[in-house]
Amino acid sequence: MNEASTAMSYGKYLRIDELLDLQRPQSAPEEHDELLFIVIHQVYELWFKEVLHELDQLVDHLNDDRPNLGGHQLKRVLTIFKTLVAQLDVLETMTPLEFDSFRSFLANSSGFQSAQFRELEFLLGAKAPRHLERFRDNERELANLTRRLEEPSLWDTFLRYVARRDYDIPSSFLARDVTEPPPSLPAVQEVLADIYRDDAGLSRLCESLIDLDEGLQEWRYRHVMMVQRTIGNKTGTGGSSGVDYLRSTLFQPVFADLWAVRALF
Repeated sequence: MNEASTAMSYGKYLRIDELLDLQRPQSAPEEHDELLFIVIHQVYELWFKEVLHELDQLVDHLNDDRPNLGGHQLKRVLTIFKTLVAQLDVLETMTPLEFDSFRSFLANSSGFQSAQFRELEFLLGAKAPRHLERFRDNERELANLTRRLEEPSLWDTFLRYVARRDYDIPSSFLARDVTEPPPSLPAVQEVLADIYRDDAGLSRLCESLIDLDEGLQEWRYRHVMMVQRTIGNKTGTGGSSGVDYLRSTLFQPVFADLWAVRALF
């Protein structure tokens, strides 16, 4: 064992001193519940980082024609989404009055500005170039989000893999502009129906993708209800329309063809 490894401690490895210095309430005098608000949202950003890490690995496995290695990534992401939903239970222990005690100190900051969540949306195919403008002042965030916009989505990657398995994915889909959201196509749904009928391995992967989509939609719904419970119909911080905007994101599946194929059986 070398000297560096013997000198390593739990605190040094995890950078606990730096980590615990990152929670800096802005209220003055400091409001008790602001710390909880900061911790919850910092933890969300850490989980978003891990979800992106896992889904990038899944994309690599699909590109390498080794989708069976991706089941572990999807299972982990699904478990993380359940954790994200559970964290809302903690946030809901804060009453509207307690949130209002420090809300003004958030100024223009808003979860609407989470670059990593926008990355996740882009990776899953919910691409909207208009969001780039919001990150012009942060070179790193803008570069990451631009890369996600220009790369094939997870759904694009999955269907390209399916095409390499000699399924008849339309050439118009395979050659499309990947900066646009993936279209829902009856021809793709027919292919998916054949997969469900005849290919047990691929159908399990399809169901895991449905689980992922459902997990994201569950989190969106719980998030909307938490915001409505906390601020009602007030305008959101950061210039968003608050609950009205969040409601508009509900029931918008990212893998629409996987939901549509159910009607074909």
